[in-house]
Amino acid sequence: MCAAEDDGPSPTSQSEFQFSSTRDSDAGIPSASASSEADMGVISVRFSIWFVFVVIFVTDLVFCRTLSGDPDPCKQREYQKLRSDQITVLINGYSEFRIPLLQTIVASYSSSSIVSSILVLWGNSSTPDQLLDHLYQNLTQYSPGSASISLIQQSSSSLNARFLPRSSVDTRAVLICDDDVEIDRRSLEFAFSVWKSNPDHLVGTFVRSHGFDLQGKEWIYTVHPDKYSIVLTKFMMMKQDYLFEYSCKGGVEMEEMRMIVDRMRNCEDILMNFVAADRLRAGPIMVGAERVRDWGDARNEEEQVVDERVRDAGLSSRRVEHRKRRGKCIREFHRVMGKMPLMYSYGKVVNSVGEQGLCRKAGKLVFCDRD
Repeated sequence: MCAAEDDGPSPTSQSEFQFSSTRDSDAGIPSASASSEADMGVISVRFSIWFVFVVIFVTDLVFCRTLSGDPDPCKQREYQKLRSDQITVLINGYSEFRIPLLQTIVASYSSSSIVSSILVLWGNSSTPDQLLDHLYQNLTQYSPGSASISLIQQSSSSLNARFLPRSSVDTRAVLICDDDVEIDRRSLEFAFSVWKSNPDHLVGTFVRSHGFDLQGKEWIYTVHPDKYSIVLTKFMMMKQDYLFEYSCKGGVEMEEMRMIVDRMRNCEDILMNFVAADRLRAGPIMVGAERVRDWGDARNEEEQVVDERVRDAGLSSRRVEHRKRRGKCIREFHRVMGKMPLMYSYGKVVNSVGEQGLCRKAGKLVFCDRD
């Protein structure tokens, strides 16, 4: 990976200076202790050359912060003792075309006081190290706020990797999100306040549902107008314990279901909802957002400014096939578990009653509680 992770000898170590002096002495040049001022000048020039090299070397290291994952992610931790006043953001990244958008999203999250740290989990193994180093430099240089930022090159492109427990995460709550969803700071902080009141639930802004097709006699993936049972990883807030439940527990059944995720290259979010619902015996919580933008949504086609490569980079851009595959995942998870743990929730938690009523003012319909 990066040179920053190497523990090789420093070019300015004392032994190297001594080696240079000894080599000169063997060649008939007097040692530093017996040299003239001119000889000292030669040594000074050599030191200057080394110093320039060190400056260049260290400068390169400053921008090389691509990190590797934990060697033992399933080491048990006392999650109850982790801090609960802030949250860690885990952003899944893969498409190089989305890097400019990713930088904007990271900057937005870092500006919130509730964000302790941001981990960009890069799953594209073919991305050049130089590009990742440049990305890290931009993320750290142009992101406001005090949140620490890490860029982690995933050892695998598996979607399961986004749910790996990480020892560097020191908060009880984590936000799992995608690199194509923007949400305003007030809505982020409101979602966190809802989670703190309901820490065992999955909390999110994008929801879907499971259902049962009576004609086909099978479980399906769908959207209901008045109920939901699945929170998507576009914006999914949860307690960190569930990462351990997903990645490290459940025995052979959970291992088989994670293999289904790998085989389908999809459905890790559905499986996390299975895990949480099975533990909690309750559905997730949907929260309203004042301003949230999903750049992966096909409705962005209406705006010419959207690069098609940004919109189409995600798996969900192929709508019909995507829904069929996710229905198959639900059926496979149900088969392995031998039960259907998903449970329905109704309605959403909103930050203001303004979302519930419109009034006519100056000939226009506006939220009643706004000027």
